[in-house]
Amino acid sequence: MITVSDFPTYRGTMEYVCLGCQARFDIRELYYTCPHCGGVFILEDTSFDSLLEYPASYWQSLFDKRAATRVTALRGVLRFYELMAPVVDEEDIVYLGEGHTPLVAANEALSGIVGAPFYYKNDGQNPSASFKDRGMACAFSYLKHLVRVNDWDSVLTVCASTGDTSAAAALYAAYVGGPIKSVVILPKGKVTPQQLAQPLGSGATVIEVPGVFDDCMKVVEHLADNFRVALLNSKNAWRILGQESYAFEVAQWFGWDTYRKCVFVPIGNAGNVTAIMSGFLKLQKLGVIRSLPRIFGVQSHHADPVYQYYDEADPAKRRFEPVPVTPSVAQAAMIGNPVSFPRVAHYAREYEKIGGPGSFQVVQVTEQAIIEGMLLANRHGHISCTQGGECLAGLLKARELGLVEPSEVSILDATAHHLKFIGFQEMYFENSFPAAYGITPDAKYVNRPRSIMTDADKAALSPEDYTAKASAAIVEALGLARK
Repeated sequence: MITVSDFPTYRGTMEYVCLGCQARFDIRELYYTCPHCGGVFILEDTSFDSLLEYPASYWQSLFDKRAATRVTALRGVLRFYELMAPVVDEEDIVYLGEGHTPLVAANEALSGIVGAPFYYKNDGQNPSASFKDRGMACAFSYLKHLVRVNDWDSVLTVCASTGDTSAAAALYAAYVGGPIKSVVILPKGKVTPQQLAQPLGSGATVIEVPGVFDDCMKVVEHLADNFRVALLNSKNAWRILGQESYAFEVAQWFGWDTYRKCVFVPIGNAGNVTAIMSGFLKLQKLGVIRSLPRIFGVQSHHADPVYQYYDEADPAKRRFEPVPVTPSVAQAAMIGNPVSFPRVAHYAREYEKIGGPGSFQVVQVTEQAIIEGMLLANRHGHISCTQGGECLAGLLKARELGLVEPSEVSILDATAHHLKFIGFQEMYFENSFPAAYGITPDAKYVNRPRSIMTDADKAALSPEDYTAKASAAIVEALGLARK
């Protein structure tokens, strides 16, 4: 019998590996880019092959039993401990309720519109209402580990953000407390009020700078290269490890059967699509899943450098070029120079070696399709954000291009809660989008409140007459029939 009441005994041997020059570095220091060549890192457990001594059924059973454990350290994303950060101790693990987000099947009507079955994975049901909590749980657990073993008395965490990263970073920093303080750097005027309120409410120092996310990222990179700060963007390889849990949870939801599954992910800064590919590769190597699901990255035509790269059919001719961005309702995806692109290229090659050609693809969608994807999903009972709308637009595009068959099951990543992006819905309903968005509302999606009586009308009536008149107006508006 597998016992999950005790913390795992396995400890990995982890190293930073530079994807540029292949140099390796000790994890006892915080690294974000390679000191030799400036390349980005992945984290590798050089002891991983020792896990192959156990059969796939062992890991499936273990992870399934942990999903119901009361051991706090194993309740969240670290229930996949051996696959993620097997160097921290139980006391280091930070758990705020992240992970375990549901997959909600599209209803018959919406599946009929798409022409194929699909699910939304609602990562907006994480603690700070976005998928970023997965990465922060892992990154802060390792940071807490370093603080404890090194007896650090002061750690300043810093991140650039379009909203979700800052909310998650500030929340986890506030919870861990002690020597850890949080600073977030945002592009002025390009974060929704809801997303700005979150780090402020968590007590973080919020600094606004002019420009877009890419400009903020350059500032943060300069700070991380020259000053003692802990960077929490996706250049932080520990964050990528935490986000691998998305792949693990998708596989677990389907009973470890990923055959003929397609996973749609908005690319943005490319950390999440990287993590998801890495996670599925680990499961396949262990034999926990037999086949890799196909991965579809999705990008808006307003910020599509990864799409442009893979749009070149000949790998020998591909050249990555950053692109200028224009306003996007999928704000987290409005990134023209994703820092994790080297990881995408690395894992896409590894993925296609096993999954074959087409196991990783990128589709491009319009801003009109993104906002209407969100509205369409939510009119059928979902709580999709604009990035979730981007995924639905991506699935519709893939179906149009014949890339997804009616018998395949798709999983769409709703990265955040709908309410974080409610302002874009309002702009659509009011037809108030600036021209740069290129969005023209379609009347069939517009929904506004209906007024039946003025305040002056109410003031002139007795309470009884008000009830009767208001009820009569509603009856007329709705065409109600008497019992």
